[in-house]
Amino acid sequence: QLQLVELGGGPLQAGGSLGFSCASSGSTFSDCFMSWFRQPPGKDREGVARISPIIVETYYTGAVKGQFTISRDNAKATVYLQMDGLEPENTAMYYCAAATRYVIVTSRNWYSEAQYSSWGQGTQVTVSS
Repeated sequence: QLQLVELGGGPLQAGGSLGFSCASSGSTFSDCFMSWFRQPPGKDREGVARISPIIVETYYTGAVKGQFTISRDNAKATVYLQMDGLEPENTAMYYCAAATRYVIVTSRNWYSEAQYSSWGQGTQVTVSS
């Protein structure tokens, strides 16, 4: 399992942009599928975006396509989430997650929490109108 530490988050006004980073302490980061999840107040946690280890294939949930961008830097063992045009409905606790090394997370299951063995501590984003 990887140790994941998230940085970023905070309060902002609607229409603003925010970026997160999630740094891993493990040496196997470059072999792991990585994703971002979020949990809005009073709702279940949901998948936001996924990125593959090497070929950098990405998937997004429909609600954030064109608005959020996931990326990674394997040399720095870090995954990023850039969020633009934020609205109050984007208010949530955001988590990064890592699948077990060499486990393939596909387009059909990337949004399932069961695919991931390591989780960050979460970082809060609050968007006010």
